[in-house]
This record gives sequence, structure tokens and C-alpha cells, in this order.
Amino acid sequence: MASGSISPDDSGFFGRLKSRLNRGKAWLSGDLPTLFAGAIDDETLEALETELLLADVGVEATRSLIDAVDRSARNGKDGVEVLRTTIVELLDPLALPLTVPNGAKPFVILTVGVNGTGKTTTVGKLAHRFAAEGRSVVIAAADTFRAAAVEQLDEWGLRAGATVVSQADRADPAAVVHDALSAARARGADVVIADTAGRLHTDAGLMDQLAKIRRVVARFDPDAPHETLLVLDASQGQNALVQAERFNAALGVTGIAITKLDGTAKGGIVIAIARKLGLPIRFVGIGEAIEDFAAFNAREFADALIGDGAA
Repeated sequence: MASGSISPDDSGFFGRLKSRLNRGKAWLSGDLPTLFAGAIDDETLEALETELLLADVGVEATRSLIDAVDRSARNGKDGVEVLRTTIVELLDPLALPLTVPNGAKPFVILTVGVNGTGKTTTVGKLAHRFAAEGRSVVIAAADTFRAAAVEQLDEWGLRAGATVVSQADRADPAAVVHDALSAARARGADVVIADTAGRLHTDAGLMDQLAKIRRVVARFDPDAPHETLLVLDASQGQNALVQAERFNAALGVTGIAITKLDGTAKGGIVIAIARKLGLPIRFVGIGEAIEDFAAFNAREFADALIGDGAA
């Protein structure tokens, strides 16, 4: 989604994001106006570097931002605006909506990530989002190791009018996904969303299980999964970047949803991931409610992170 484009349903989301983001020590939107009140010198740049690192922007992205401010602000440009513009230029090409094309059905989304990132909730919100667009959805409850996951999805399925396919506890996750794909094809459903168990990116056995699920999906449709969506918890900071690198290397991630950008989360991790991996950022989340989930918008995010320039 281009930075100037935002859906009506998401229009109020970024106001809430601004009020919740970076409420801890690294509150960039509060610190930057004071930081740039005087001349841009080495001391200012060093202080800015500290602020960016505290906000989880990461070493590589911080260096890039510092260089941009150093080049431009020394020429008389406003430091905050230079920083904002540079962030938008980095993020905007990656603010790509997750769209379901017309054509062969179903469109298959495989959601992956470590434990506790909010995958199941994200799956439910995606189902609700697609249903609101008039699309029929089947959810594969492939997290067979956590009983509460199926209960959660059943609730989301009722709210979204989606069909939830599940099996007994400890069932083969790949078999659940296969059943969901078969049900979707039989019903002419538009979208299948597979919720997988949380797993550490260092657990070879569980990562192999994901590879098995992908093979099952590919046998069903050689072009599927059409989206491998990695769900990351922003509050995990630089660990989220490591997770993104490992999951991308193992599975070929095609999009990212970044959750928990509220409370103590430091939104700079979004910049770090964008700078390092260049993966499409599909969605961001700031809470449990349906309305706390929106398509990523680079300009709105930058304004929430460092302030919108209002006095």
C-alpha cells in the first residue's frame, strides 16, 4: 500500500498507534524536537544514534539514518523532517498489501512464527478481514499441540463466518492442512489460512515439520502456498530480526505481520527488519481487538514513530 493510500477501515488505527507506540524510554516523538532544537553537530548526531538504537532501529539502519541526517540537515534542512522522509523512503516500497487475486481458488496463506507472537489471533483477524471483503474463508487449525488454539479459531470462525477445519490433539499438522485444502476446494472457498504451531527458529525438527506442510500444500497446488506470512512480536526487539532472518532462510517468507506495537514495544524494529531483509510488510497490530489490526502504511507509521510535525 502506498504511503498516501489508506483504507477507511484503517484510518483510525494509526491515531491509536501513535498514542501507544514507544511509550518506554525510547519515545522518539517526544525526544526529537528537543534534540534538533539547535545546530546539527557531532554531539547531536551521537545523541540521535543513541535514541535510534534504544528504539530498536538496529545498527545498520541507524547508521543509514544518521548518514542521511548528517548530509541533509547540515545543509539547513530540518532534522526531524529529514529523518521522517528517509524512514518513509525505506519503508514505502515494502508497504505492500496482501491481495487475493481473481482466478484459481483457493488462495493459500501459511502463517508461521515463534511461540507467543500472536499467530492465532492474526489468523482470526485475517479471516475477519477477508470475510468483510466478501470472500469465503477456510481456516486450518494446524497448531495441534495447543488445545486453546483450536478454541480460539472456533471463536474467530464464528465471528468471521469462516469454516474451521481441525483434528484431535497431537494430530499431524500436515494432515489438517490437507483436509482444509480439500474442504476449501469442494466448497469453492476463496482463501485458506493455515495456523501453525509456534516454534523456535532453532528447532530443526519443528522447522522440518513446516517444510512437510509446505510439501503437502504444493502437491495440492504447485503454486501454493501463495503467501508465507511470518508473524513477529515487536516487543522482542532485535530477537525479532533474528527470527525473520532464520524463517526467511528456511521457508522463503513472502510477507510479515508485526504485532504488539503497543505498550513497551519499540517500533524501530520495523525499520531494522526492512533495512536488513527488504520483505513486504503486510500488517501491523497494536492489540487484541479486530480494529487493532491494519494494513501497513509507511507514512502513517513514520508519523507515529517520530511525530507528525505538529507543534
